[in-house]
Formats: sequence, C-alpha cells, structure tokens
Amino acid sequence: MHIEQLRDYCIAKKGVEETFPFDNDTLVFKVMGKMFALTSLSKPVSVNLKCDPEKAIELRASFGAIIPGYHMSKVHWNTVNFNEDASDALILELVDHSYQLVVSSLTKKLQQELNSL
Repeated sequence: MHIEQLRDYCIAKKGVEETFPFDNDTLVFKVMGKMFALTSLSKPVSVNLKCDPEKAIELRASFGAIIPGYHMSKVHWNTVNFNEDASDALILELVDHSYQLVVSSLTKKLQQELNSL
C-alpha cells in the first residue's frame, strides 16, 4: 500500500476531509468531523483505523500486520502496517469498516447531512 493510494481512497468517500489536528505530519481523515483514519506523512508505513472490538481481536490474531492502535484506544483502534501480510484489498476493506463505524455513530442530523451531500 502506498500513501497516495490510501489518500485517494479515503478522500473519495462521501463527507470526508483531510486535516492535521495534531501536527504537520499526522494526516487525519474525518467524516463529518469524526476521525476514521490517520497516518504519518514522514513515515507512511501504517494506518490507524477504527474497528469493532471483537473484529479487532480476530484481525490481530490472524495478521501480523495488524496490531492494537498505536497511541489510540487499544479496544477500538488498530494499526495496520503496510506491505506485510495484510493485502491492499484487506486494508481498503478495513478503511470501509472504519468509515462505516464512524458514520453509524453519527447523530441522525449528521447522517442526514451526509446523505444529502
């Protein structure tokens, strides 16, 4: 996985914006103001993605590339290392999962705004 591929995939999703809320290196993707993915620009070797807690445990047991979220809630976030045993297709599937988790947790008002975009 290359950072450009990840970026293009994330920003193509409805209601997504790129932000740098922490520093000039940490690229954060948000849907309707809520974070669903983040990565480093200086060392783009992984991405942090939100994940259902039970699925997170299964993924960590199945893939060496998937570990508890670095500097994140270890229950709700995974760090997925690029170019290891998690395929690019799986990483994009996990981006979708993270996006959907965040969208489903939005208020009804924000979900309606997102649907109208």
